[in-house]
Amino acid sequence: MATREEIADAIAGMAMFADLARPQLLGVASQFEEAFFPKGARILRQGLTGSGFFVILDGEADVVADGSKRATLARGDFFGEVSVLLGEPPIADIVATRPLRCIVLPGPGLEAFLVDHPRVTYRMLQAMARRLRGANPRR
Repeated sequence: MATREEIADAIAGMAMFADLARPQLLGVASQFEEAFFPKGARILRQGLTGSGFFVILDGEADVVADGSKRATLARGDFFGEVSVLLGEPPIADIVATRPLRCIVLPGPGLEAFLVDHPRVTYRMLQAMARRLRGANPRR
């Protein structure tokens, strides 16, 4: 398991956390738990389970909805936020395509985390807007 300092170092270069100073990065690192998933593991299950906000530190995972691959996630990408924010089951499976190392914030802590870190919230909103734009082709 990584130390708080190692996790802070790992997230420091990620776009979502780019606006945070070192003390804030250390605070973020102390709120998240580290999690590991082997290749082939299903981290979230469409329509069934979803209980946290995940940020990928290493590895890759596919987003699979209704049996169809929709995207590949890698270092710096995140998932699980929509399910937590809406209090609904995930709309896709997240499947590790390589060994996956993440930091995870349990769902009940996401709202307070986002309120306490408005720049992270803004960066997260930007990423979600890019996803939405990518899902809706131009006419």
